[in-house]
Amino acid sequence: MASFLNVTSPPFFSSRTTLSTSPPPNITAQLSQFKKGWCWKLKCMPSSGPSQETESEPPETAPSPSNSLMSSSSVSTYNWCAGLGGVGFLETAYLTFLKLTNSDAFCPIGGGNCGDVLSSDYAVVFGVPLPLIGMISYGLVAALGLQLSGKKLPFGIDESNGRLLLLGCTTSMAAASGYFLYMLSTKFSGTSCSYCLLSAFLSFSLFFITLKDFGLEEIQKFLGLQLCIASLVIFSLNTSYATLRPASSSSLANIDLEYFTTEITTPSSPFAISLARHLQSIGAKMYGAFWCSHCQEQKQIFGKEAAELLNYVECFPDGFRKGSKMIKACADAKLEGFPTWVINGQVLSGDQELSELAKVSEFKIEESNQPS
Repeated sequence: MASFLNVTSPPFFSSRTTLSTSPPPNITAQLSQFKKGWCWKLKCMPSSGPSQETESEPPETAPSPSNSLMSSSSVSTYNWCAGLGGVGFLETAYLTFLKLTNSDAFCPIGGGNCGDVLSSDYAVVFGVPLPLIGMISYGLVAALGLQLSGKKLPFGIDESNGRLLLLGCTTSMAAASGYFLYMLSTKFSGTSCSYCLLSAFLSFSLFFITLKDFGLEEIQKFLGLQLCIASLVIFSLNTSYATLRPASSSSLANIDLEYFTTEITTPSSPFAISLARHLQSIGAKMYGAFWCSHCQEQKQIFGKEAAELLNYVECFPDGFRKGSKMIKACADAKLEGFPTWVINGQVLSGDQELSELAKVSEFKIEESNQPS
């Protein structure tokens, strides 16, 4: 240590001329010893100094493997929700269009059974078309998946609340799909509906994918909430269908009506006969059903002779029973009720007065041939 102090003494560093020339051998040895001692000193310092904190920092700042796995799993979950939600949105948007336009559904499996389910009372919940409700639900799930994936939630919602909202949506959709599968098997026995099965598959897939993103402790924490949501959905559907059944045509589901004709007893006036001939000449059509009382009243207004001249289209010529469908001519006309008149491209619903039919058909009323 004494030699180390002598080496580092001020006279050694103050002699610049000595450093510029070749140093004596003893100085060279001391300089070499100084470098070795200084380097040794630097190597020993890590045992207690700032470098000790440097060695301990990597474990503290290194990302946890479990956190990285959870982050990757969350992103994957959100992407799956966005993708499957988008598929469900497209399917229900198509069914909503069919429902609102009263069009027949293309059913790749099961023939026309898809249309039977879509046109039934069970395709409406509290007056709202069921496909429209599904379209909104799938759209919400897809939007939440995209927002959570991009970490950009609206209205100041954080990721935790966003995940909880996504779980609530998929839980309600799975509960509704389970209920609809039960109704399909009991109320539509022997009927196959490809769109119903696809929607159920998407709903259950979204539910289990979302549930998988939650840990066991979180699932136990929110189990009560999920049960409440599922119970509320099933209760609402039961209430809606219980309200609709008495006032709807579902009461005819178990009736088997054979086709029959009703005799027209009233005589026809000259005006009625002339109007009926005019309507026939311009291709005007009256659509009706054999069991429709308003259709019979319309024929009674024309009278027996004139009614036989009308272009009347019977929509159920083979009778009415469970699963019966209107003939193609009536389905293509997209009827909303009976009777329905189609005159020069205009649609008139319900039974009409002869004067109104004459006006719409542009029938020229002669003074001697006024309607009675």
